[in-house]
Formats: sequence, C-alpha cells, structure tokens
Amino acid sequence: MVSLETPVCEFDALAPAFELSDVDGKIWTPSELVGEKGLLVMFICNHCPYVKAVLERLVRDTRELKTLGLNSVAIMSNDPTQYEEDSPQNMKIIAEKFDFPFPYLLDESQAVAKSYGAVCTPDFFGYNSELKLQYRGRLDESRKETAPEGVRRDLFEAMREVVETGAGPKEQIPSMGCSIKWLDE
Repeated sequence: MVSLETPVCEFDALAPAFELSDVDGKIWTPSELVGEKGLLVMFICNHCPYVKAVLERLVRDTRELKTLGLNSVAIMSNDPTQYEEDSPQNMKIIAEKFDFPFPYLLDESQAVAKSYGAVCTPDFFGYNSELKLQYRGRLDESRKETAPEGVRRDLFEAMREVVETGAGPKEQIPSMGCSIKWLDE
C-alpha cells in the first residue's frame, strides 16, 4: 500500500466537469452538486486505513458545512477488482452505515480522478460557489489512526473560510493517504 501526499492547491482552477452515478444509480454533475457557498469534492474509498480513520469526522464536518451552504460529494475511483471492499455493493453499505450526507459516486473509468489530479484517498478539493479551487489539504492530523479529540479541524476551518469569504487559506497542509488503485497497475 503506497502512501502519498497531495500536491499544493492550484488556486482558482475550475472544477472539471463529470457525470457519475451514485450508489443508487442517480447521475450527478458538479453544477447539480454545488451549494450556494461551494462544493467539497472528496476522493475516498472503503478499504483505505487513512479514510477509515477519518470517516466519522468527515461525515460530521460535511454535515455541518451543509448547514453553511456548502455541499459535498465523495467519489470512489479505485479499481474494485483489486479491493473487493471498494465494490459498488460495498460502497452502498458504507454510505448507509455512516449515513452519508452527500452522494457517493463511482468513477469506474477513473477519468474523473485523472481530470482532478487526485492521487490518494482521501484527497480533498474545496471549491467556492464559482467552482474555483480554494483548498487541497488534509481533514486533520489523522493518519492511519484517528487523531486525538480536539485537534485542529483543518478542512472544516478552511471550508468555513471559503463559505465566509469565497477564498481559502494560503497555508494548507497536504492530505496523506493510500495511492489510488489505477486500472493499469
């Protein structure tokens, strides 16, 4: 399992377009997903220990951000033949178990992950209401284990700043996680 860090935020890069289906078969696009104040695009999967370590906090933070007018979406781009835990059936189970307050989409061709430049799970892309990139950092200090309670909520605080000002913080700490499992590996 290769561990990677995300690149530095490319401020104001436009969110690439996509049409992906969720675990119930509904098709979604960024323009349908964006909230009044922005959109958080998250590349996650079910098997990654880095994702497992933050999943409850991720649900908490996205639920709270939604009340501020910022919507979220999770995209699973791994090759599920490499990890059965990442299959569409298991995506649906995880979405229901954790009561995701956002759609969980399958990027079967991996074209969306490539268009965003996603490299690992979790990989976060925080956009303002104009779908211009403002955040590409970590959720918090968690790694393969959940960080202690009370740590700084990096992603939440950055996205709250985006909600309030339309811009993200200049200083961002990269997210770290497992490499995306590409089809041709």
